[in-house]
Amino acid sequence: MKVPFHASWITNHDKKAVLKALNNRWLTNGPILESFENQFSRYIGTPYSIGVSSATHALHLSLHAIDIGPSDEVIVPTITFASTADVVMYRGAKPVICDVESDTFNITAESIKRKITKKTKAVIVVHYGGQSCDMDEIEKLCRDNQLYIIEDCAHSLGSQYKDRICGTMGITGCFSFYPTKIITTGEGGMIVTKNKKIATRVRSLRSHGMNIIPRKREEQRKWEYDIVEMGYNYRLDEIRASLGISQLKRVNQINDRRIKIAKKFSRELNKIKGITIPVQKKDRNHIFHLYTIKVEKNYPLTRDELFLKLASKGIGASVQYMPLHLMTYIKNKFNFRKDDFPMANKVKNQILSLPIFPSMTSKQVDYVVNSIR
Repeated sequence: MKVPFHASWITNHDKKAVLKALNNRWLTNGPILESFENQFSRYIGTPYSIGVSSATHALHLSLHAIDIGPSDEVIVPTITFASTADVVMYRGAKPVICDVESDTFNITAESIKRKITKKTKAVIVVHYGGQSCDMDEIEKLCRDNQLYIIEDCAHSLGSQYKDRICGTMGITGCFSFYPTKIITTGEGGMIVTKNKKIATRVRSLRSHGMNIIPRKREEQRKWEYDIVEMGYNYRLDEIRASLGISQLKRVNQINDRRIKIAKKFSRELNKIKGITIPVQKKDRNHIFHLYTIKVEKNYPLTRDELFLKLASKGIGASVQYMPLHLMTYIKNKFNFRKDDFPMANKVKNQILSLPIFPSMTSKQVDYVVNSIR
């Protein structure tokens, strides 16, 4: 590929950090993970951060910690990755899918309100592409209806809404460190919360429901432990945590590079008839985990034709995402009405996410723009 859809930015410092971690006796649930969690808390501004093996597991544990179960419904947006709905079904609950805005592709208070029933217990908001949802309106609606908010922050490490940081507005915030995300640990994720009870329970749940981990037992010179509830093996190991610490040190630099690339894209693509550039609202930042354009009817090619043209020129692009309500598994399991999602149905054949990554060169940006032009 001349311009891949994504390339992880791994430095020599990252590599040295990983090699150093391999010299430690504790390779999981050790002091490096604890340090990563503490540094992450300082960056986000929450008292508790709990490292886990993926953002999917972060979402799953969040739902478990607030006791979501088979009689409950959880509202999720239709423009998101499958895991946002999957985790609801892991708990035996029903994901209730709702529509999104046609410009930011974010869930809205209005779309949530239409889906609330007596069974609704929580809402998972996804800050699509690195730009926050309209949280004032969503928070008020959820307070009025006594609903939990869980923030899916897979795209939004460093995103802010007004004077608040994404991840600090729900009962939990769930971050991804998958290779395409803002920082990476290969696989991995983080749960942040201000709630001590939630944090304590999540820490136990990620390690099979144990009340004390082996390293702490050794430090306290005791062998006894208890399993207080059914848990999971959702730990983030020391090797990945060491990479996370190294990457977190330059998260602002990573985001600044993404923003700079996005601004160059927007300046040039805005001149091309039939291409709609991403919308950025005035009261929040946009860190551009994704740079998603819309291919309008007055562009010479359809979205799919443009995708293939770009691929033929060695340019990686992606559709992020096809709506959940159109996925085979969701369609077969739930009888959602297709016409309940007019905005998502409108944009599903228009959206195209272009390559954007911190090490992307100006020459590569020009090549993508000129190919579209």
